[in-house]
Amino acid sequence: MPRARTDTRSEIRRVAAELFAAQGFEKTSLREVAERLGITKAALYYHYPSKAELARGIVQPLADDVVALLSSAESTAEVDRRALLESYFDVMAGHREVLWMILRDVSVLADLELFQDMLDWRRRLNLLLIGADATPEQWARATVAVGGLQDCVTNEGDVSVFRTAAVDAAHAALVSGPR
Repeated sequence: MPRARTDTRSEIRRVAAELFAAQGFEKTSLREVAERLGITKAALYYHYPSKAELARGIVQPLADDVVALLSSAESTAEVDRRALLESYFDVMAGHREVLWMILRDVSVLADLELFQDMLDWRRRLNLLLIGADATPEQWARATVAVGGLQDCVTNEGDVSVFRTAAVDAAHAALVSGPR
């Protein structure tokens, strides 16, 4: 029976992301991806000539969305911290499967030379939230706020139920003083 007409590249990325998230990047073979899709390995190679290119195809939309969010925020005169945290949560939630894939096997970032890019995103986001003249305490608070917010996206189930609480907690971490 012939396969239903679909966007093959998108379907390959979807299935590969699921397998990478479940098994890790290194432990997943392109043969497994092809078998899950019901296509030949040659057909898979036609769309993605290597496993690294496939992984890049999965991670790149996340990278593009984060860079777009940061660039937009950097172009405004004054940053609304809460709105920025909400937008960041939404971007991360929209790429939840990719986050799982990265957390499962962080080596994929090194293989794609994206590790430094992710560190740069966090630095840029922190600068938007606390400014260039921030104290070490403010940097620590921003790091906890952004990291905690991002981690909430990886919770089991429907992450939208965490959105308000996660943004509130991240915002409180930014603005609260020492106890």
